Amino acid sequence: MTIQRMDNVGIVVDDLDAAVAFFTALGMELEGRMAIEGEWAGKVVGLSGMRSEIAMMRIPGAPGRLELATYHAPGLITPEPAVAPANTLGLHRVMFAVDDLAATLDRLRPLGGELVGEVARFEDSYLLCYLRGPSGIILALAEQIG
Repeated sequence: MTIQRMDNVGIVVDDLDAAVAFFTALGMELEGRMAIEGEWAGKVVGLSGMRSEIAMMRIPGAPGRLELATYHAPGLITPEPAVAPANTLGLHRVMFAVDDLAATLDRLRPLGGELVGEVARFEDSYLLCYLRGPSGIILALAEQIG
């Protein structure tokens, strides 16, 4: 038995509209948006009475999708600390290769994107950074150079 593919990465956000705007500015496209609720959905995620909304984002012309979700019932739970450092257990970050790191940062800053550290150069290969986006999501961005 083998894995056929990885379909998507799911991230829970508190403001779905803001998250969609942020990832659209990054260069992704909204594939679809819908409410998810009902007994079947609650059974899948283990939450009785679950009502949520998802937005599926895709990378144009490439494989890879991001499922952004917000929960209306039961309500969202904020972890402690609310803005977790990079060494916190669990989902660490989602990495994207970009053509122009500086231009990408310029597009994302007005939508709440903040550098976690700073832009660093790895040898003569990459410019890299971590960026915190909506709901504390950490993105890694990489621009190939040289």
